[in-house]
Amino acid sequence: MKILVVDDSSTMRRIIKNTLTRIGYEDIVEAEHGVDALAKLDGVQLILTDWNMPVMDGLTFVNSVRSNDQYKSVPIIMVTTEAAKEEIVVAIKAGVNDYIIKPFNQTTLQEKISKLMG
Repeated sequence: MKILVVDDSSTMRRIIKNTLTRIGYEDIVEAEHGVDALAKLDGVQLILTDWNMPVMDGLTFVNSVRSNDQYKSVPIIMVTTEAAKEEIVVAIKAGVNDYIIKPFNQTTLQEKISKLMG
């Protein structure tokens, strides 16, 4: 399964990528912001995106993905420090399938992916 990890922090992308690798995923593509991510969507089956990023933030990215018929059914997990209930509701309304608050652990990530991907 091809997974797109979108985060402006190279350290956070590495942490997420290493966690995904430990739970058995190897086809991982990285992007540093929404514009970069939009160019790398081809063949992606799951998206993990941060909210706060330069150039194009995660919420704008999610809206762009959801407005494209080719990708609107790709599951999206928002991985962010934004923890307020109101922000989670905004993200879900934009089309995010699930939400993980940083910092997170391997079990949380694995459970969220399993729930979404079956």
